[in-house]
Amino acid sequence: MAVNIRGRNYLKLLDYTPEEIRYLLDLSKQFKNMKRNGVPHKYLDNRNIVLLFEKTSTRTRCAFEVAGRDLGMGVTYLDPGSSQMGKKESIADTARVLGRMYDGIEYRGYDQSVVEELAEYAGVPVWNGLTDQFHPTQMLADLLTLEEKFGCLKGLRFTYMGDARNNMGNSLMVACAKMGIHFTACAPKELFPAQELVDEARRIAEENECTIRLTEDVDQGVKDADAVYTDIWVSMGEPDSVWGTRIELLRRYQVNEEVMKKARHTAIFMHCLPSFHDTRTTIGAEIAEKFGITEMEVTDEVFESRQSVVFDQAENRMHTIKAVMAATLGGAE
Repeated sequence: MAVNIRGRNYLKLLDYTPEEIRYLLDLSKQFKNMKRNGVPHKYLDNRNIVLLFEKTSTRTRCAFEVAGRDLGMGVTYLDPGSSQMGKKESIADTARVLGRMYDGIEYRGYDQSVVEELAEYAGVPVWNGLTDQFHPTQMLADLLTLEEKFGCLKGLRFTYMGDARNNMGNSLMVACAKMGIHFTACAPKELFPAQELVDEARRIAEENECTIRLTEDVDQGVKDADAVYTDIWVSMGEPDSVWGTRIELLRRYQVNEEVMKKARHTAIFMHCLPSFHDTRTTIGAEIAEKFGITEMEVTDEVFESRQSVVFDQAENRMHTIKAVMAATLGGAE
């Protein structure tokens, strides 16, 4: 049966079936081929979208802007200082105003309830560019990257190391469950995903013939892994005061050469970026001076190795976001 998601919101992968996710991945491949071969694809000419950012980003903003313009759309970017949403104007009112002017709305910010409320009132497709709970656009890029490297998704073994209860841990667990990938969260128990979400992911995983596993043991966590994934140890919006505690909790979950040797010899390293793999950033330098650690969630050796596919992931954000917008706005028919 043909898949049609025109008019749908894209808020979290829990809302989408494996068949719909497959459709978006296949559409992403088509757009990637067109982009690389210089084939014009302004399928949404004269449409307009607005990007609402309460959290800054390099990849998400650039991916939405380039993808939107490739599709022929006008793009408006609103940062926290350019919108009255939540200050002088309610989320519901903002959604209804923007929905009268734009064909689609992207939101990147804090609580999932905000993007859900925007979607309830906007009357046009709303896309989640990241919340504290979920990061669904990153998931499509990661799934596409995995499939490009291994030629398939079902049956792969995937390990996420670090803070497994953040938006990346949550989203990757769901994405793997949906697409038949065996998922392991390797983290201290204090940073395991919420049990309610784990239970839901396990139910989905059973339907798709894969498993969800949580472990504190690094050796067991990465054994036979096809992909090892990590993220920064302190998420955007968390106070700087948590750095000391988080470093002590997660130091032994750093992805280094010894960890990668425990995975399969064909394993890849993945990261959604940005990454603190050296001290060439303001925060990286400050953390090194304060805590004496020059490489955090991943060593520079692994980050720059042949196993690293982090920049493939970054590029794939653009192609997959393009697919989401085209499919939900009717530009893929």
